[in-house]
Amino acid sequence: MEQSAWRFSDDRGQLSTAPSPPSRVVAYIQAGATLEDLGVRPAAVFGSFHDDWTEPDPAKIGALPRDGISYLGAGSGLSVDALLSTGPDLVVAVSYGGGQVYGLDPEVAKHLEERVPVVVLDVGQARSLADIRGRFADLARSLGASREDAAALTDAEERLRTVAARTPSPRVLALSPADPDQVHIARPGAWPELRGLAGHGVHLIDPGAGPGANWLTAPWETAAGLRPDIVLADVRCNAAPLDTLRSQASWRALEEHAHVLAWNPESPCSARAHAAFFGAVADALEGV
Repeated sequence: MEQSAWRFSDDRGQLSTAPSPPSRVVAYIQAGATLEDLGVRPAAVFGSFHDDWTEPDPAKIGALPRDGISYLGAGSGLSVDALLSTGPDLVVAVSYGGGQVYGLDPEVAKHLEERVPVVVLDVGQARSLADIRGRFADLARSLGASREDAAALTDAEERLRTVAARTPSPRVLALSPADPDQVHIARPGAWPELRGLAGHGVHLIDPGAGPGANWLTAPWETAAGLRPDIVLADVRCNAAPLDTLRSQASWRALEEHAHVLAWNPESPCSARAHAAFFGAVADALEGV
């Protein structure tokens, strides 16, 4: 049976077309993990300038199988030829606003689009968690998949609202360890996932005035002084590993007085991943 033509308009308003739905997808690792959750297995993934060149970030890989999917590299060494090496008929990337492709040098992104359709979906602070999730679901459906796990997400959201409504409300601080001396404290309004928690009643701590749109970079004493009950700690490879911080008195104070929960700020944008995240936060709230 003849397949119909494929068309998809991305979050830049750019229309990509093909004679039939693409079947060999190369994706930024967050987008690839999302598509995997939705029933579209990518042929290959690539990382960002923060990622390791030779190995995918374990925090970002999600449900992607370690074998059978190529990792093409990351950063300034990622060339057009490398991105095209597995013969993709579609590249899926993300943006944090302004339409700029995240993780690729602008010249690489430009020349890539001359060779293969590129779909860019916005995961930045201007979008709600539901909007981001919906756009990835739209893309997956256009590629022939329909797995969404909506019921599990609805249940997780209802449970989170119930637990968060209890009093007193535990205080939640999201952060990314920089080194033993400094920490990046998340501004909750800048992160769709954190705004999603707040929308269900979770008490997120704002670090207050200072430089930085997404993070306030400060000494560890500042984070400890905010007295959180729960800490969402960034565990991506670009963050300082938590076990290297235990010689630091302020981190020990946080661990002693707060429940520390691993957090991936680039988690898959799927109902499955969001249900798991909301469930983990609900577990932590119940345990405080």
